[in-house]
Amino acid sequence: MARARDFAGTSAQDLIFRALCKEEGVPDPVAEHRFHPERRWRFDYAWPEAQVALEVEGGVWTRGRHVRGAGFTRDMEKYNAAALMGWIVLRTTPERLCSPETVGMVRRALDLRRERDAS
Repeated sequence: MARARDFAGTSAQDLIFRALCKEEGVPDPVAEHRFHPERRWRFDYAWPEAQVALEVEGGVWTRGRHVRGAGFTRDMEKYNAAALMGWIVLRTTPERLCSPETVGMVRRALDLRRERDAS
């Protein structure tokens, strides 16, 4: 199985995800967005203006990096730092990336940000 990083920006799955976003009125995401000023952390997909990110967590069923102790702990550090910086971080699996549910979840997060910014 390919790593999550392999999906963002270059794969056929990435193109399908972007097409679904466009169909649903979700702006085109930035792939591999570096969000932290000091760390090399990146989000698989991001909408930086709204501070919304989508992480594709691979290896869920194959004991991949994201579910083993060290990787899980590093992910928690990254996600907690992002939350403290004001980011909404959504998570999905490669199998669910190109689904209406995932695109809808992103749209709802972007709508929440628009509502917050409007008030």
